[in-house]
Amino acid sequence: IAEGEVMIHVQGQVVGQINGLTQIDLGDYRFGSPVRISARTYAGDEGIINIDREVEMSGPTHDKGVYILQGWLSAAYARLTPLSLTASLVFEQEYHGVEGDSASCAELYAILSALSELPLLQGIAVTGALNQHGEVMPVGGINEKIEGWFRLCSRLGLDGQQGVLIPARNRAHLVLAQEVLDAVARGEFRILDMERVEDGIELLTGHPAGVMDGVGEYPADSVLGRVQQALESFRRACEESGHREHEHGHGK
Repeated sequence: IAEGEVMIHVQGQVVGQINGLTQIDLGDYRFGSPVRISARTYAGDEGIINIDREVEMSGPTHDKGVYILQGWLSAAYARLTPLSLTASLVFEQEYHGVEGDSASCAELYAILSALSELPLLQGIAVTGALNQHGEVMPVGGINEKIEGWFRLCSRLGLDGQQGVLIPARNRAHLVLAQEVLDAVARGEFRILDMERVEDGIELLTGHPAGVMDGVGEYPADSVLGRVQQALESFRRACEESGHREHEHGHGK
């Protein structure tokens, strides 16, 4: 990573791109390693295409997490379901397979960023699994994941803006190396937590998540409001495309 062969940004902001945290277990030794997750979104009806699943590089627990993510997205925009959305998700430069659902929050944030066109902080790495109600569930290997990301940021240069975003329910499991605690105390590294997925998207974008009103609308300037506008434009594009196809077929 430090030599640029594995592409990970620890500074700046990018749309549709986020750093997830994985754990590598060698039996007698475990360590955390970041992985870049990216998303592209466009009008269509295929839903969320998990590229790793399509090429049989993901396990059932990971696939379950993606289906839960899709369920949350549909519920958040129930008025627009079925969604006129095609989204592609991929773990970049991952060649050994993907398992576990601890990246499902990061995957959702990449999709929300791509839809809203709001960039995500690259210095904040994310781990956490979501349920269908949007609650963030605890994950395993939390200490190794945090320490792995900290070591990378230290190697590339701490700027005070880097850190991790973890499930609030994992706070009780933290037993971190002294160097991490010292950096947190000095304000060089941050440990942020989230109870719900909306908490995380606010921290990563700097914009309010948005709360649905009585008629199913989100505030226009919120993250979920911008996503809603994108989904509505996708629906119009699909309807216009279908109308043109119908007219063309009728003309024949």
